[in-house]
Amino acid sequence: MKKAAVIMGSDSDLPIVKKAIDVLKQFGVPVEVRVLSAHRCAAQVSEFASNAEKNGFGVIIAAAGKAAHLAGAIAGQTPLPVIGIPIKASALEGMDALLATVQMPAGVPVATVAIDGAANAGYLAVQILAVGDGALMDKFKAFRAEQTEKVLQADEKIRGEFA
Repeated sequence: MKKAAVIMGSDSDLPIVKKAIDVLKQFGVPVEVRVLSAHRCAAQVSEFASNAEKNGFGVIIAAAGKAAHLAGAIAGQTPLPVIGIPIKASALEGMDALLATVQMPAGVPVATVAIDGAANAGYLAVQILAVGDGALMDKFKAFRAEQTEKVLQADEKIRGEFA
């Protein structure tokens, strides 16, 4: 199974980013977690991104707030799919990070989840990896079926309550 990387621009992002890590672990995806700033250690970001494919990664999640260049800086240096998590870290409530993450030039996409949407970044990473891994796809399908069952049980309870 390919590994997932979870990169955050600052260790202060960990409380949000941990949700993605937890999802990856829930599905048994090997994960490497790093703190690398697109601005404060650009050379290390470049080294990581340019070697990610040969180092066994299949997807990269990158979380950053404010200027939020991390996901784009990584995406520009790897053929691997990159998922950006814009972090609410400024007076602009994360809108600055959202726009910086989602506004990428043609040919260098960054899949972007909601502001502080780390859980969905984890689920999307699992789906990406599952395309080439039948066992992981089966786990994801079972998860989806479990979600459906919970909603249908809630529906039945509410319908009975208001019948």
